[in-house]
Amino acid sequence: MTAFITRCCKRIESGLLALLLTAALAAQAGSIEPKRAALTPGEDGYTLSAEFTVDLGNRLEDAVARGVPLYFNLEFVLERSRKYWVNEHVTSRSLSYRLAYSSLTRQYRLTTGNLHQNFGSLAEAMRVVGRIASLPVVDKDAIKAGETYEAAVRLALDRSQLPKPFQVDAITDRDLHVETRPLRWQFVAPPVTP
Repeated sequence: MTAFITRCCKRIESGLLALLLTAALAAQAGSIEPKRAALTPGEDGYTLSAEFTVDLGNRLEDAVARGVPLYFNLEFVLERSRKYWVNEHVTSRSLSYRLAYSSLTRQYRLTTGNLHQNFGSLAEAMRVVGRIASLPVVDKDAIKAGETYEAAVRLALDRSQLPKPFQVDAITDRDLHVETRPLRWQFVAPPVTP
């Protein structure tokens, strides 16, 4: 009788441990949090600088380490607010990143357009994805001095670029979700100095 109770308690204990482990792993779903963003005047127009905290979560980190490429989209929108009508679209800009791991070189490769960078660790590559510096987004001609504009920037994982089995799993699997939200702020164009 004692052996039976001991075995049952061990089964319950191991089941509880598995449940707690599953809950802890589910809490490890990724997120992309915007920290700051700003538009600064440059020679030809305005440039965007932004910073994001990127956490992929355990499942996606494991997937990219096994050679599954991940795609990220940076989206920027600038609109002029109008009092009695919908906002006027001034400009938008998007930028795509591809992150892949090469088991041959044991490096993470980040690709943006024709630019490639190699990193020794995933953390280094994610820091670069999360930092945007001096990205040209709008010409000076499109902005009127003294006007107030609504700006928004967002960095997100593009799940439509995942391999098909991951796309199907991403519908229900929380571990393949990367929560993201846009950062919105008001931008007042500075007066033009001669």
